[in-house]
Amino acid sequence: MAKLEDTVDESFHSLVNRIENGILSGSLSATLEDSSDFTKKGMCCSVRVFERYSYMGGNRLSLSVTFFGPAEGPVQISAITAGGSQAMLFKVNTLGEEAFLEKLEELL
Repeated sequence: MAKLEDTVDESFHSLVNRIENGILSGSLSATLEDSSDFTKKGMCCSVRVFERYSYMGGNRLSLSVTFFGPAEGPVQISAITAGGSQAMLFKVNTLGEEAFLEKLEELL
């Protein structure tokens, strides 16, 4: 599992759209598995769950990204990858997870 947390000074909806489009166009096998959006008392929260195939690991892995903040920013981001290991009792070969998270870092 790899994790990234950051604050970005950008309008909320612009950032969510930019990240979503960037992740999906950054990999031939990337898909948006599901999403959730809500607003309450001027605060916005969006969750995006992406999945892609890891050629290095020979498996699929996910990237969950949560965005939280006011409509005009700044926006808090928490991103966590999962599923990139092939071992039964401990994690090995997490290169795919780290590469997926690096794509998000490039977009930020």
